[in-house]
Amino acid sequence: MYILSETDIMKHYQMKQAIHDLEIGLIAMNNGKIDNPHRTVIEFPERHASILYMPSADNAENIAGMKTVSIFPENAQVGKQTTQGVLLLTDTENGEHVCLMNASYLTRLRTGALSGIATKKLSRKDSKVLGVIGTGGMAFEQVLGVLAVRDIEKLILFNRTIEKAHIFKEKLEHFGIKKDIEIVDNVDKVIHAADIVNCATRSETPVFDGKLLKPATHINGVGSYLPSMREVDEVTIQKADKIVVDDLHGAKEEAGEFIHADKKGIWSFADVYGELRDLMTKPFYREAEDEITFFKSVGASYFDLAVAEGIYREAKKQDFGVKVEI
Repeated sequence: MYILSETDIMKHYQMKQAIHDLEIGLIAMNNGKIDNPHRTVIEFPERHASILYMPSADNAENIAGMKTVSIFPENAQVGKQTTQGVLLLTDTENGEHVCLMNASYLTRLRTGALSGIATKKLSRKDSKVLGVIGTGGMAFEQVLGVLAVRDIEKLILFNRTIEKAHIFKEKLEHFGIKKDIEIVDNVDKVIHAADIVNCATRSETPVFDGKLLKPATHINGVGSYLPSMREVDEVTIQKADKIVVDDLHGAKEEAGEFIHADKKGIWSFADVYGELRDLMTKPFYREAEDEITFFKSVGASYFDLAVAEGIYREAKKQDFGVKVEI
């Protein structure tokens, strides 16, 4: 069995590889080659925390995966990671467990890659300004996903704690991202200027005013993952010409802003344009220059499996990680 650390994966597997492997996974799902059972979520309300168990199988490649991810927001107060995960790969021809890998970076990477694919399909090709609302743990790979598919010239960062935005800017620069990066103290400045908006927060109230959205804006929302969370407001949902989700079942169970709007009767899940996999049938899905598009991601196990398969292939090809007998 291969044991792969986060450092191993980060060194040998990058965003463009993840986007490529996820596109293959989305097509495999369309072709009926993926089993994707519902996830199991155990919540720990006293800690505002949850643990997710996410199984899936790729019958085209004869491999299955089980990801376990814990989300403990209060860990930040004691200097520990808020999101931690592992993923186990199993050969479905003989039942052998072939790889155990850290899944924290994998989770961030596949979420960013999903936003990258959605951005490629839905945003204007000439988009130049990326607005970032929330500079926490999930935000960095969201930026990388957009930069992988669009020629962005400027990034505008907003975080409620402005010091975290400065730390995020330093991280981007240290990574080698040579863009004009501006930090703002008012989220309205992001919405006024951005062609693409990334939201990655755990907010239970909307993080920007949808009335300020300009025509042709594309939004990626990945932060709210519980029914109690609402990252975007009702106006945004109603103004969006196309709403695409990564997984419709998951969105119905976990996307708080949609659940709220549906229960209130101002919007329906029947209004969802499609799942991300539905967009794989043609190169581009923006039908008018002024369309407002919104991609909502809550995650699904086969996304993790698609990326994990790619990582495992690279581990065997490049012979990295640790091999153990169990």
